[in-house]
Amino acid sequence: MMREDASPSATMTATLIQSPDRVILRNISWPTYQALVRDFEAEPAMRLTYDSGSLEIRMPLDPHETYKKLLGRLIESATEEFGLEVRSLGSRTCDREDLAKGLEPDQCYYIQNEALVRDVERIDLTQYPPPDLAVEIDITSSSLNRLAIYAALGVPELWRYDGSTLIIYGLHDGEYSQQEASSALPSLKAADLARFLALRFPQAEAARPIGENSLLRQFRQWLREQA
Repeated sequence: MMREDASPSATMTATLIQSPDRVILRNISWPTYQALVRDFEAEPAMRLTYDSGSLEIRMPLDPHETYKKLLGRLIESATEEFGLEVRSLGSRTCDREDLAKGLEPDQCYYIQNEALVRDVERIDLTQYPPPDLAVEIDITSSSLNRLAIYAALGVPELWRYDGSTLIIYGLHDGEYSQQEASSALPSLKAADLARFLALRFPQAEAARPIGENSLLRQFRQWLREQA
């Protein structure tokens, strides 16, 4: 893409949302979005969501980042315990120009299709399948419909956590529906995952939170007992 395409056009408008962590830009071209993706590579905390000319820039707050990392550690621990290979891609940009859509998941993984992309340096989603599993932390809701963007990109499974409830969505006929357990990691149920997450930040005032490593040790032991 030409660098000059990153210059804001005369029709570009910015709308400040009533939230400390985001800004919405309208009438953004695809080359401008791609240029901003490159510019923000040095700012990994930034999250860009693009949908047919609308661009949301989010600056996640501490609770968001804590839950993101913790859920990622649970997933990675589960793949180890199950003896599964995984390619972890964190918040890599998932986008397709032909769909005019793109976003950065909070975490994403290739599990079922790991072998297809194991040696691929830069994964083109028009040539390879999207990540098998994505994680979305929804402490403060996006102003754009990120669920619809994930569906358009064809991500088969999405975990969405709002700080208290974890929902697992599976993609069926182009739409997400809620399911009890993961397809990528079949032994894991949403209720069980939420129970472990609650150990880190219990809702009851009298309960004391435990550290991340202690939580991971309990989670691994539980997985072994289930096996």
